[in-house]
Amino acid sequence: MAKIRVTKQFGFEMSHALSNYDGLCRNIHGHSYKLQITLIGKPLNKEGDPKDGMVIDFSILKKLVKKHIVEPFDHSLMINNLAAHDKLIELGEMYERQHLVNFQPTTENMVIFIAEKLKKLLPEHLELFSVRLYETTNSFAEWFASDNQ
Repeated sequence: MAKIRVTKQFGFEMSHALSNYDGLCRNIHGHSYKLQITLIGKPLNKEGDPKDGMVIDFSILKKLVKKHIVEPFDHSLMINNLAAHDKLIELGEMYERQHLVNFQPTTENMVIFIAEKLKKLLPEHLELFSVRLYETTNSFAEWFASDNQ
């Protein structure tokens, strides 16, 4: 049976800052991110099964990505843990949704982070094909499994 790719799109609002960057993005600023997750697999071939013909039920993919990516990232701040962040804790509830990561939070690094996280969570019969993350309406980074084997 042929392999099929399925894609689901998500959105979230998140801020970040690029530590020691030589432009405006060194300041905390936000984006309306658009995330596209593409899986590849063989459709279920089980006559009479309500999921017959599906690679994955889109509702299952939605729950997985929302729980592990969208909900934690939405309305949060992501900064490199090497950046000066000690004062954020003193600011209280305005900064309680923060992610201190061990990388510069560029869109490129974020797609790697998302891909690595999702690969571990997928059912065995499915593969992560690609992750595309739009930082703005016309700027995105993408990760392909075939480029990373």
